[in-house]
Amino acid sequence: MNALRRAARILDLPEVRMIEPSLSALTDPVYSAMICEDPAAEGRLLIDEQEQPLAAAFRRDDGWTCTTFLYRPVSVDVLELFEETGGDLYQESREAWAAAAREYYAEEMLAMVTPAAVDLTDTRTAQLESLLTDIWQPGQEITCLDCCCGSGIGSAVLRDMGMHPLAYDNDPHLLALGLAAGRLVPTETLCIDGTEASIFLSPAERGIGSMLGAIYPFTADLWHQIVDELLFLTGETVITVGTEPEQQLVRQWCEEEGRTVEVFENERDPIYDRFVCVARR
Repeated sequence: MNALRRAARILDLPEVRMIEPSLSALTDPVYSAMICEDPAAEGRLLIDEQEQPLAAAFRRDDGWTCTTFLYRPVSVDVLELFEETGGDLYQESREAWAAAAREYYAEEMLAMVTPAAVDLTDTRTAQLESLLTDIWQPGQEITCLDCCCGSGIGSAVLRDMGMHPLAYDNDPHLLALGLAAGRLVPTETLCIDGTEASIFLSPAERGIGSMLGAIYPFTADLWHQIVDELLFLTGETVITVGTEPEQQLVRQWCEEEGRTVEVFENERDPIYDRFVCVARR
């Protein structure tokens, strides 16, 4: 595995290291200051379709180091350092660089994090696929967000149905399990806080939150924020939970956001996806 391949190729480099330690750290402006602390021998600036900066890379004695502006503004100091190097300008689409960043950090995570224990039952995938196929017709090549994706069972089902999943969770061990098993794809995977999903993801046609929970009174506020972010980002949303009280809360949250909600009990799965909320705009 080469965690540097896609990002390095876009910058036309044999290898590049991201200065930010994680995908979620890409919002922190401190890394703009850190990358400018020392003079650089060479520089490269990556811009998007609208000629807005996406990333800057600088070569020093220890190789090329890159900082990314997908989720924060470029700093004047970075632009001045680039000019001092007389560097080269590169252009790529914002989505292509976002996919490269996702790949970089997903592969770094897989290399460094111990995967969680296997969490997949023999029937779980088939049950979820049967449920989602009843709600959505397969074969539609649209983006579907997989909220709190765990080890990626939902993403694997969505991909098999012809959709393009973007999966996110804040548990690196579960994500590492999904990546190792092939259910999650590095370019489609984000280790982020679900309450901040709209910082890292663009709106999508559809979204799922399969087996959300457990939603207890003392965790309800957190799950409310996560569900609100998913609803904000998606036009049609399927959320499954294990108990009726959880379903009642999810339905309330969806209706508060002005969604038309269909709720039903799922006889395929008495544990994981027992109650289903389909929320439409």
